Amino acid sequence: MSLRTRRTLPFVLVPAVAGALAAAPARADAGPVTGAIDRHARPLLSTGPGGSSHDLRALGRMLDGAAVVGLGEATHNSREFFTMKNRVFQYLVREKGFRAFSQEVHIAAGLRIDDYVVRGKGDIRRIMNEEFQGGTRLWKTREYLALFEWMRSYNARHKAKLRYVGNDVDYPGEELFARVEKDVRAHHPDLLPALAEGYRGLRPTTDMETWMKDYPGKPLAERRALAGRADGVVALLRARGADATTVRYASFVAQVARLYSYDMADRDELLKAVQHRERAMADNTVWWNGRTGGRTLLSAHNGHVAYGNSRPEYPYRIQGDLIRERIGRRYVAIGFSFGRGGLNAFDPETGVLRPVTVGPPEKGSNEETLDRSRHRDYLLDMRTAPPVLRDWLARTRPTRDIGSDYPDELRPVALGTFYDVLIHLHRISPASLL
Repeated sequence: MSLRTRRTLPFVLVPAVAGALAAAPARADAGPVTGAIDRHARPLLSTGPGGSSHDLRALGRMLDGAAVVGLGEATHNSREFFTMKNRVFQYLVREKGFRAFSQEVHIAAGLRIDDYVVRGKGDIRRIMNEEFQGGTRLWKTREYLALFEWMRSYNARHKAKLRYVGNDVDYPGEELFARVEKDVRAHHPDLLPALAEGYRGLRPTTDMETWMKDYPGKPLAERRALAGRADGVVALLRARGADATTVRYASFVAQVARLYSYDMADRDELLKAVQHRERAMADNTVWWNGRTGGRTLLSAHNGHVAYGNSRPEYPYRIQGDLIRERIGRRYVAIGFSFGRGGLNAFDPETGVLRPVTVGPPEKGSNEETLDRSRHRDYLLDMRTAPPVLRDWLARTRPTRDIGSDYPDELRPVALGTFYDVLIHLHRISPASLL
């Protein structure tokens, strides 16, 4: 999720800045560009799993050598983005040896869903209901349920297991605390009182949605003290030589506490909070990738997998850019765009989640040209584009960047510098909420 899109975080109300789209103007003569897209693009036969995948061989070649593939979404709740992720992941598992699906959800949710897909532990619908609350309610869909059930079915038939992980730091779910406590009880029981004190006031005693509404309302001094205590737990475990995974789980808790230790009413502090989140997600993705087989599909909003920031009035570095810094060209960023259609989104005034419709592309937008192609749905490797198309891709234009709220503003994006590959879909529809 990008800067304004996580309704349950305290920084969803960042105001828009007038003139944010005052960038290099789009060229009026898009004819040669459309023709170049037609010739360079690779058409897609389907946006859902099942059936032939030979049209994805072109994508496979685009991803040769990748260890982490960031696959975005141009809205947070459209069926075709979710089903296409399922389709791409299944292809990468079968043909490229990918082993993990990482998602923009809190770590504890990832641990519980991983237990289900690897060992069949728990009721997946109940897990989704408990762990996908607040803004992440947008992932409580039949499309993601189908993905989790496919992963479970695959694992039941194969020795080498697929893994599911979360990388976000917006909520310190109970599963994290329980795993830290279990290891401490088994190997360092004398530390249990210090552990309990370190996590007092931070460990959830309510459901996720309630915690995420109440915790940011604590006084700033208290939140900063809680962050300091969470850091103290990490230091204590390290000093005792605790298991490295347990220390990492404690570090995940500390990342969440640190996020909420910033003064969200202060612009500079807000930017520090957003940058902390992006950096933490990048670090967590790379760490998990090293523990789950070395090939990961990272699922997040376009605004998290990209190299560029579509909100230049708030300068911070994006997760995708930070991952590229860590692992080089073994990271590949794929963005999504669309022509028209539907999504589920929260009303920014009432907070009600409802289906909405987006009409044809806006004049002068990137989508206006992309949707003129003779291909309905297609892949576009922007790294190998011919000169006329490369020049067009390098220019900044208004672009849809819809998070969990709608209506939302167009944002300035130069496609060729934000992503390596683009998937354009002519029409999208709202995902099926559970």
